Amino acid sequence: MTQPLLKTHELVKDYVIGGETVHAVNNVSLSIARGEFVAIMGASGSGKSTFMNMIGCLDVPTSGTLLLDGTDTKLLSSDELADIRNQKIGFVFQQFNLLARTSALDNVAVPLIYAGLGYAERRARAKAKLEALGLGERLENTPAKLSGGQQQRVAIARALVTDPLMLLADEPTGALDTQTSLDIMSIFQGLNDDGITMVVVTHEPDIAEYAARRIVFRDGIVIEDEAVKSRRRAAVQ
Repeated sequence: MTQPLLKTHELVKDYVIGGETVHAVNNVSLSIARGEFVAIMGASGSGKSTFMNMIGCLDVPTSGTLLLDGTDTKLLSSDELADIRNQKIGFVFQQFNLLARTSALDNVAVPLIYAGLGYAERRARAKAKLEALGLGERLENTPAKLSGGQQQRVAIARALVTDPLMLLADEPTGALDTQTSLDIMSIFQGLNDDGITMVVVTHEPDIAEYAARRIVFRDGIVIEDEAVKSRRRAAVQ
C-alpha cells in the first residue's frame, strides 16, 4: 500500500485564553493520500485554519502525531521544519502576501533564495512558472499593476517554484470575484491532475465542490469526511 503523504493521529492544538484551555484542534486522526484534492471546511473558529497551520509545519501540535511524507514532524527542529516548508509544501493565501515593491518575477523567485539557488537559476525557474500560468508578459509588473486574479496567479507560481509535493491554499478565492475564483480553481484542478496534492481551506460550499474530498471541522473535531458526490470540473486554464 502506498504510504499517505500526510497522516495525523489524535492531533491536538490547545490555547490558553483568559485562564481557560481552548481545544482549537481536538484529537483529529486522518490521512491524505498523495495526489488527493481535499477541501477543508468549517465556520470561523472551527479549527480548520489551525489544522492547516499544523500540517503546513507553520505551527506545532500540543500533542499527537503528524507524519508528513513519512517524517514525524515533532522530532524536527525549527530549522528542519523550515526546510520541509520550503522543499515539500507550497502556500497560497487569501491576500496574496506579495512584496509590494517587487516584480512578479522576483516575488516568485523568493523561495529559491532560501533553497540556495543562484540568481540566474532562480529567475529562470520563476519565469517558467509565471509563463505556465499565463503571466509571461507581466514578469516585471509589481502587484499594484496586476489585477487580483493576476496577483493570485503570481502567488500560485511562487508556491510552485520549489516543485512541492503539496499545495496548501487558505481561502484562496476569498478576495476574488466569481469568474476569477473559477479560473483559480481550474488551475488547482490542473495542478492536481499533474499529481500535486491539493488541500484548500474554504468556507464556500461551491468552491469545495471542485475538490474530490470534503473534510468539515466543528469545535476542533472532524464532523464530516466524505467524497464530494457531485464534483465540479472547471476548464483547465
